[in-house]
Amino acid sequence: MRKVLLATFLGSAAALAVGTASANDELIKMSQNPKDWVMPTGDYANNRYSKLNQINAQNVGKLQVAWTFSTGVLRGHEGGPLIVGNMMYVHTPFPNKVYAIDLSNENKIVWKYEPKQDPNVIPVMCCDTVNRGLAFGDGKIFLHQADTTLVALDAKTGQVAWTAKNGDPSKGETGTSAPMVVKDKVLIGISGGEFGVQAHMSAYDIKTGKLAWRGYSEGPDDQILVNDSTTALGKPIGKDSSLKTWQGDQWKIGGGATWGWISYDPELNLIYYGSGNPSTWNPKQRPGDNKWSMTIWARNPDTGVAKWVYQMTPHDEWDYDGVNEMILSDQSINGQARKLLTHFDRNGLGYTLDRATGELLVAEKYDPKVNWTSGVDMDKNSPTYGRPKVLDAASTDKAGEDHNVKGICPAALGTKDEQPAAYSPDTQLFYVPTNHVCMDYEPFKVSYTAGQPYVGATLSMYPPQGDTNMGNFIAWDGKTGKIVWSNKEQFSVWSGALATAGGVVFYGTLEGYLKAVDAKTGKELYKFKTPSGIIGNVTTYENGGKQYVAVLSGVGGWAGIGLAAGLTDPTAGLGAVGGYAALSNYTALGGTLTVFSLPN
Repeated sequence: MRKVLLATFLGSAAALAVGTASANDELIKMSQNPKDWVMPTGDYANNRYSKLNQINAQNVGKLQVAWTFSTGVLRGHEGGPLIVGNMMYVHTPFPNKVYAIDLSNENKIVWKYEPKQDPNVIPVMCCDTVNRGLAFGDGKIFLHQADTTLVALDAKTGQVAWTAKNGDPSKGETGTSAPMVVKDKVLIGISGGEFGVQAHMSAYDIKTGKLAWRGYSEGPDDQILVNDSTTALGKPIGKDSSLKTWQGDQWKIGGGATWGWISYDPELNLIYYGSGNPSTWNPKQRPGDNKWSMTIWARNPDTGVAKWVYQMTPHDEWDYDGVNEMILSDQSINGQARKLLTHFDRNGLGYTLDRATGELLVAEKYDPKVNWTSGVDMDKNSPTYGRPKVLDAASTDKAGEDHNVKGICPAALGTKDEQPAAYSPDTQLFYVPTNHVCMDYEPFKVSYTAGQPYVGATLSMYPPQGDTNMGNFIAWDGKTGKIVWSNKEQFSVWSGALATAGGVVFYGTLEGYLKAVDAKTGKELYKFKTPSGIIGNVTTYENGGKQYVAVLSGVGGWAGIGLAAGLTDPTAGLGAVGGYAALSNYTALGGTLTVFSLPN
C-alpha cells in the first residue's frame, strides 16, 4: 500500500513538473528523497512519514544523543528544521533567527539571519512568540517573521533576495505560521483572530515576492475568491455565502485566521488549509453561522479560487479553531479507492473527506470525553447535514453573556491544537498528539478597537472529571473513525508526530521527553529527557549514510505560556496558566535542537 500511495502521489508530482512550466522542479524532485526534509510538513501530503528505516522498532531503544545546538532564544520552539542536502536550516521564536548549519563540516554555522523587528509586535502575539518553521524552494529559504514580513533568503549565503509585507501588526496581524512553496508561489497565512482581523491566505511570486492572489476567510465573493462552481457538501454555496451569515459589517473584523499548515495534491492541483475562530469569542455579539470561519478550504494554487469548502463548527461558541493540518492519503473505504483528506479538528471531531469533491465520509470523536456535541448529522437528506448537533448544556450562546458554562470538553485549545499528526501508509493509521482538557467558559460583551484584544470571554482549564492526565497520544483509523490505541500523558502532547518505515512513531512531551513507540501497538520503546519542554515537531534525515532524528525543545506555546511569559494569574493566557501550573515542576525555559542517532 505504501508503494502504491507514494507512486501515485510522487508520480503525479513528477508529471506536473514536466507538464507545467511554472512548477518548482527542484523541490518536487528533492521531496522524493527521504534523506532530506525539504518542507515544513515533510511532504505535500502532510503525512510526516519517512521511508528511512535504519532506526526501527527493534533497535530504537539504543538511540543516543549525537549532537545538540543552542538557538540562543527562549520561549516556545514550535516547528522543526529543514534538511536540504548537507545543510540544515533552524529557526527560532521571536526575533526569528535563522541558522544555516553544515552537517558535513562539524555542524558549522555557515550563516545566520537575525531580523530587526519592532518588539511592540510581541504583545499582539496571541499565544506566545512562536514560529512554526521555514520553507525551501528556488534556492531560497522562506521565513514568515512575527511582524508579518515574508522574507526570501539565499539558501547559500543568507542574503535577502526579497521581502513582502503580509499584514499590519498595529491591527493585531502577526506571523507565526510556516510558508509553503507550491509551484511558482509561496503561500502564507496570517494570525490575529483574537484581535478581530479579517484573515486571509496569500500567494507570492517565488521570484519577485509580488502578491499573486489573496483569499479572505470571510467577506464578499470577490474577496474570498469563490465562484458559481464553489461547493459545500456537494452543493453550490451561492452568491454572498459569507455576507449572509454575518450581522452588518461584522465580517470586516471577523477573524478566521489561517496560521495552520498547508497541504497540496499535485494531481488535483488543489491546496488545503483551515480557517480559525470568528471574532469575538462572545457568540452573542455575532449571530449567524459566521462563514467561512472554522472551514476547510480547497483552493486552486494558481488563482486562489476555492473549489470547495466545509464549515466544521458554524457559529463557533468555544474558540474551536479549524486551522489544524489536512493530511492527504489514498485508501479504500467500503471497497472503493478514495483520495482522502483527514483532519483532526480543535472541536474534538476527526473528519475524513473526499479531497477531490469535499464529500464528508467520517466525523467521529477522537476523545470520548468530548461533550459539546452528540455528533455530526450524516444524513445527506437532512437540512442540517454536515452540522454538529450542539448540546444545550455546553452552549455558551444559549447560556448568554456573563454566565459561566462549566465542564465543556474540550477546552478552547481543542482536543488537538496546531501540533501536527502523522500518517503511516504501512499501518494506514494516523498518530495524533492530543489535549485531554475541559473548561469553564464565560462570555462577556467587548468592543472592537484596532490592535487591541477582541476576545470577550474568560476561561479556566482542567482535566476531565475523574482523570488526572491532560493528554493522550493515539492511533486513529480514519476510515472508520475509531481509536486503535491510546497512551496517557500527564500534560497535553503539544509536539508534532513523526511516523517511519522502521515501524516507529516519535513525539515529544511538555515535560521534555522525546518518546518512540511501536506504530502497531503504541508500546513505548525509548524516551530521553531534553533540556526543556517539547512543542516542536520531530524530524528525521540521513547524512553520511546514517539516520538521525531531530527535535526542538523550548517550552511555550499556548499550553506553556505561563512558563514562557512568566504569567501567574490562573485566568491569564486565555485560561492556560492555571490549567498548566504544575508544568513548572518538570521543566524550564530553553531553546535547544537535540539530534539522536544509533551508536556507531
